[in-house]
Amino acid sequence: MQVATFLAYLAAAALFIVGIRRLRRPETARSGNTLAAVGMVIALIATLFVIEFQSLLEIGAAVLIGSVLGAVSAQRVQMTAMPQVVAAYNGLGGGAAALIALSEFYHAETVGSGESLVAAITVPLTILIGSVSFAGSIIAFTKLQELAFAGSVSFPLQQVVNALLFVGILVLAANAISGGAIIPALSPVASVVVVLVASLLLGILLVIPIGGADMPIVISLLNACTGLAAAASGFVLENYILIIGGTIVGASGTILTRLMSSALGRPLGKIIFAGIAAAGTAGKGDQEEREVNDVNAGAVGEYLSEEAQKVVVVPGYGLAVAQAQGPMRDLLEVLEAEGKEVLFGIHPVAGRMPGHMNVLLTEAGVPYDKLYDIEDINPEFPDTDAVIIVGANDVVNPAANDPEQDTPISGMPILDVEQAERVIFIKRSLSPGFAGVDNPLFYDREKTMMLFSDAKQGLQEVVEAVKNG
Repeated sequence: MQVATFLAYLAAAALFIVGIRRLRRPETARSGNTLAAVGMVIALIATLFVIEFQSLLEIGAAVLIGSVLGAVSAQRVQMTAMPQVVAAYNGLGGGAAALIALSEFYHAETVGSGESLVAAITVPLTILIGSVSFAGSIIAFTKLQELAFAGSVSFPLQQVVNALLFVGILVLAANAISGGAIIPALSPVASVVVVLVASLLLGILLVIPIGGADMPIVISLLNACTGLAAAASGFVLENYILIIGGTIVGASGTILTRLMSSALGRPLGKIIFAGIAAAGTAGKGDQEEREVNDVNAGAVGEYLSEEAQKVVVVPGYGLAVAQAQGPMRDLLEVLEAEGKEVLFGIHPVAGRMPGHMNVLLTEAGVPYDKLYDIEDINPEFPDTDAVIIVGANDVVNPAANDPEQDTPISGMPILDVEQAERVIFIKRSLSPGFAGVDNPLFYDREKTMMLFSDAKQGLQEVVEAVKNG
């Protein structure tokens, strides 16, 4: 049975790796997700044989409840809410790992079965990482869902409090591992319970000062933490698939976090420890008094039809909210029918998570070879006649490159749309983006056309105007 279980775990791990690799391309992503899911089913079934079907009724009920909740939520969630769902699911994984470690430690202490040195060390480590991941992910969910903790929430000496809390967790963990030798008045079990509570508080305090502009990086980092917590719990349970699967998630999440922080020009330490605010102040005081080039859909359609030959479209979160990917595809087809060259510029964090816009547009039928990453599209802007920006602001805001301003997006690589001949914004109002930084492009009356409209309705009207032009 042990050999069969090991082979099943090996097959599951192989499916995890192949599945993750196939997630790299949209054409193979669906099959990659299916392969990884099959691997998880194999791992679950193999684990049932390892525990010899103990508590089968409770396990079956938990599997049934989890499967129903997962299937229903996956069917009902809108693409605009996908970052929140990722944060929530990730948090649950970290919380589960922490509770498993706590349960195993309690069982070993009360039954007196003893535990290995590795297990004794990894229990508080799992509780720490898993609890931070759980609490931090819940805060990320509430921020993205705009339920609470909007912007940056901080208080005096917050980093000092975080440091003292972390040191206290280490002392309590050492007390649990040593059997209460450091703090005799506190039993090992009580120590790990306090570690759990303190780690939850630490997770909250670490994430609340982080602004919305950095939230995609934070979610990726917390995902890596959940993977590490799962791997650590594998040492506690002596379960190979947890070690393998958790290590894969931890490694891939860490790599993604590094890539995203580099792409956004955000040192990871600055994000975590400096608490970059989401609410900028640049330009807010006078944005209502400044004039803009307010146009209608007819004027936009006329310019695109008569003067523009090369058009670049830049989608953002507003496109997803308005479910305007269909009209976006229609505009592509209409412009190409008139002989125009149309490309799409996709910023690494357009929307609220990596790949958000790519998924939306490809599902709507936009050819994937028309979607250009930032390093590929930026050289195209000097030769571009018109840039159409739909529901985006932060990723095209020149304020990020202004050395005289200190804003939440300062230093972030942006799409250089200001180099194009004409910039066309389709948005509801002059309100700034998620980072809260006003965009000076709004007020360039020579270059910029502002079409104030819902993204879906605005694009539909522009499509009709191009057809009639």
